[in-house]
Amino acid sequence: MKNRIIHAFAGTMILVSIFLSIYVSQNWLWLTGFVGINLLQSSMTNWCLLDKILGKLGYTNEGGSCGA
Repeated sequence: MKNRIIHAFAGTMILVSIFLSIYVSQNWLWLTGFVGINLLQSSMTNWCLLDKILGKLGYTNEGGSCGA
């Protein structure tokens, strides 16, 4: 379950930032870049902040960091 939440959250943030960059300001693309950098960082370090937050909220860990 945690794996699906993390992927859904990242995908939602990317889609929302693209939508906002089209209709509000191109500065929202920085959010897309931040999410991408966070995903890259978590793949290299096996550490994910959202994984820690979901753990404190009571979601069980299905594997490694970021639901992997």
